[in-house]
Amino acid sequence: MKIVVSWIRKRDLHILTVGILTYTSDQRFQVIRPEKSSNWTLQIKFPQLRDSGIYECQVNTEPKISLPFRLNVIESKAKILGSTDLHVKVGSSVTLTCSVNKGPHDLGSIFWYKENEILQEDHLHRMTIKNQWTDGLTSKLHISTVHLSDSGKYSCVPTMAIPADVNLHIINGEHPAAMQHGNTNSGVASFVPHLYPEFWPIIVWILNDHRHR
Repeated sequence: MKIVVSWIRKRDLHILTVGILTYTSDQRFQVIRPEKSSNWTLQIKFPQLRDSGIYECQVNTEPKISLPFRLNVIESKAKILGSTDLHVKVGSSVTLTCSVNKGPHDLGSIFWYKENEILQEDHLHRMTIKNQWTDGLTSKLHISTVHLSDSGKYSCVPTMAIPADVNLHIINGEHPAAMQHGNTNSGVASFVPHLYPEFWPIIVWILNDHRHR
């Protein structure tokens, strides 16, 4: 009897492959068997979350031989530390830190974009990019002296994960809302309170009244 190996998706009992033939309209599935090899490998291209589950390899022996495999598809996402909207004063520095958690596969690399333009280090080192591999993949985009033209959407784009975005607002002078000062870390904004002039007479009156008591 000729030995035939089949792959079954258990959640719906769909027969995916029989021998070298594929029985699904989903072209991401195929079986790989090198010539004169006894290995029958089920390949799923571009796996998605819905592909998670149990797949069973069956051999048409008597009695039938089967071996189940559990596939867990993990969706990796990039994360830029801090707020998604950062306000930075002209002339100060800013560091954007992007991280991707460690997964069961190669994490690839990270690229930075401003709008749709890829960013690279310049010869003056005003803009630097450093990638680091530890428990995960971390990339830091540092701008030493920000200009008004640096305003815009910055994207951290990993090769093996979903990208993340942050909006960088460059302020020419003081700003009453959130502002990030120079030499900050991880792109975390600090909040600066703004004292409006219309409240000054009230504060002065309270101080003078307190001194006369």
